[in-house]
Amino acid sequence: MKVVDGVVRTVTVADPQTGAQSVITAEFVLDGTETGDLLPLTGTEYVVGTEARSDTGEPSAPDVADPANVQSIAWCFVFDHAAGDHTIARPDDYDDWRSFELPYWGAPMLSFTAPDPRTLVPEQRTMIVNPEQDVSGDPRFDAGDRDLWQFRRIAARQTFTDGLYDSDIVLANWPQLDYVGGSIIDTDERARHLAAAKAQSRAYVHWLQTEAPRPDGGRGWPGLRLRGDLVGTSDGFAQAPYIRESRRIKALTTVREQDISVASRGSGAPARFDASVGVGMYRIALHPSTGGDNYIDVESAPFEIPLGALVPVRTQNLIPAAKNIGTTHITNGAYRLHPVEWNVGESAGELTAFCLDRGLSPQQVAAEPALVDQLQRRLVEAGVELHWPEVVGY
Repeated sequence: MKVVDGVVRTVTVADPQTGAQSVITAEFVLDGTETGDLLPLTGTEYVVGTEARSDTGEPSAPDVADPANVQSIAWCFVFDHAAGDHTIARPDDYDDWRSFELPYWGAPMLSFTAPDPRTLVPEQRTMIVNPEQDVSGDPRFDAGDRDLWQFRRIAARQTFTDGLYDSDIVLANWPQLDYVGGSIIDTDERARHLAAAKAQSRAYVHWLQTEAPRPDGGRGWPGLRLRGDLVGTSDGFAQAPYIRESRRIKALTTVREQDISVASRGSGAPARFDASVGVGMYRIALHPSTGGDNYIDVESAPFEIPLGALVPVRTQNLIPAAKNIGTTHITNGAYRLHPVEWNVGESAGELTAFCLDRGLSPQQVAAEPALVDQLQRRLVEAGVELHWPEVVGY
């Protein structure tokens, strides 16, 4: 990586299989990595972990900043139910995970218990394998995770031609998989924490197959079958973990809790910004963290993505294109959602093209209302929604 006077001149990349390196030269660099990996490499100013309340004024922020305190990651897996015994080998560390319990969880992690994200009261979940009928709740009042089978299901057999699927197919991305043992950002312990997150999920699979309480009073579903064929792995687990929190640029505009929280704003009406480049909607929902925090779950208004959140304070030609925009630890809990992240990436691409067409920097665009108007017209023509109708958040 070569950076001169706040401009990224070259980026060196390596083939993960062979190690062969290539040097890329481009006028603009977009960082679409899961953890904002280009930010430290380019010297772009960034924040990671929690900010102090004295810095952001956010009601849900802690008193003291902690760069190592980030949301948990989860190593997901996909499975179905089939005839036969598909039980994986008992992991060597199974007993350790079997006894592991967080002080606020209400039960060991290898269980169907987890706190309600909104009340923080530990509650027992269910898992009804291949239910005959589905029960869906109102998202305004129901976090949606009461039955784990339905919670992240990706194929319900009833919605397809009879006989096409013998079983539903379920993605496990559940509270019990949340790994809080340590951050994988800016640490020499990254590899260890990644391995531990996967080990936690592996132990949960074995528990489901051998010890989980069934509705009929029995224990375990040996017919639960990992579907590595659907995720492109030999062991049945995802190729990479689900990462909820990234490094975040120090931006011209930083979205704070006060900007989108229903309670702070006194309204659930859409939260607007002068220079919107997209929209999103999700509660401010933070999972348990590596710093010992339980869920943080706050009502959020439908919100917009401000252009200034995509513009670093100094680096001229690096544009964030994922979860690494100008949010805080708290508001990242809403802006991290996949549709918002995709909108960020699309708008980052349009911003880059706009700058290339005119020979401008993102900072110059953000500073000139006429240029912002032109960019917004380009986004609308590309199909990007910039504003919400009068809907209400929850």
